Amino acid sequence: MGRAAALWVCLSISTPVLAAGNVVQVTGPVLEVREDAIVIGKGKDKWEIARTPATVVNGEIKRGARVTVEYTMSASKIEVREDKKR
Repeated sequence: MGRAAALWVCLSISTPVLAAGNVVQVTGPVLEVREDAIVIGKGKDKWEIARTPATVVNGEIKRGARVTVEYTMSASKIEVREDKKR
């Protein structure tokens, strides 16, 4: 197999895995449900996750139900700060 073919195989296998790598899950009881968000209890923490019209919901979300939420994380802004010289 040529180098170009080997590179194509490596990229075609790893690219979907990398693209799907930013999906994260959280499971816990529903503490609050709103049109624009769901709040999940995770230990002592409360996780508020935004909901959009595109959010797919399987079943009825109600307070106390145990759910698993899949979400993605993306940056809306990145600010680089220079280290202070000592």
